[in-house]
Amino acid sequence: MNFGEKAIIFYKKLEPPDIQISDGIEILNPLEEEKVMKILAAFYTKFYNDNDKRIFLIGINPGRLGGGITGIPFTDPVNLQNVLGIQNDFDKKQELSSRFVYEMIEAMGGPEKFFNNFYLTAVSPLGFVRNNKNLNYYDVKLILENWELWFIERLKEQIQFGARKDIAFSLGRGKNLSFLLKLNKEHHLFQKIEPLPHPRWVMQYQYKKRDDFSKIYIKKLNSFIFS
Repeated sequence: MNFGEKAIIFYKKLEPPDIQISDGIEILNPLEEEKVMKILAAFYTKFYNDNDKRIFLIGINPGRLGGGITGIPFTDPVNLQNVLGIQNDFDKKQELSSRFVYEMIEAMGGPEKFFNNFYLTAVSPLGFVRNNKNLNYYDVKLILENWELWFIERLKEQIQFGARKDIAFSLGRGKNLSFLLKLNKEHHLFQKIEPLPHPRWVMQYQYKKRDDFSKIYIKKLNSFIFS
C-alpha cells in the first residue's frame, strides 16, 4: 500500500479510547460521517498516491471549524474547495489556522509540492469542545493523563505511512512542543523535533506580521527539502 492508502485505512479505523470524559467535554469525530470519509479518501488519493516519505508537522488537535468538520488537519471547507479542488457541501466558514496554513502552502509553491514533502497531523487526531468552544488536549487534565498511550499509539501508526525520521515539527512552541519532546524522549519517534509557531497564535496575536511568520515557515521547511 502507498502512503495515501495507509492514511485512509488509519482514519477509517480511528476511534477514541474507551475512557469517559466529563465536565461537558465532547469529542469531535467527523470521521463517523460517510461524506467526510469520502472527502478524506479523495484528499489522500489526490496528494499522497505514492510511497514518498514526508516530514511530519504535528499540531495540537482538530478545531471545530477546520479538521473537526472536514476530517483533514488544518483544512477548512473553504480551502478544501478553493485550494484543493475538492467539492463539499459544508458551511463555508474559514478557520484562522487553516487560513494561515494555506496561505503559506500557496507561497511555498502550492498544495502538490507541499503535500509531496509534508504531512499535517496532530498529537490528537480527534478534537475536543466544551460549550461550543475548542479545547486543547493539554488543557484538560483527564485527557492529558489518560489519553497519552492512545496518542503515542496513533502517532506510531501514522509514522508507518512513510515518515522521514530525521526531523519533525511541532506546530506550537509551548505545551505542545513540551509534550512531543517528552514522547520523543521516551519512544524515539524522530531524531529531532523542532518548533514552529502555531498558526492560530500567529493569526490571533501576530496578525499584522503573519507574512513574516509565513516566511519563517517556508525558510525552515525548505531547508529540509533541499538540504
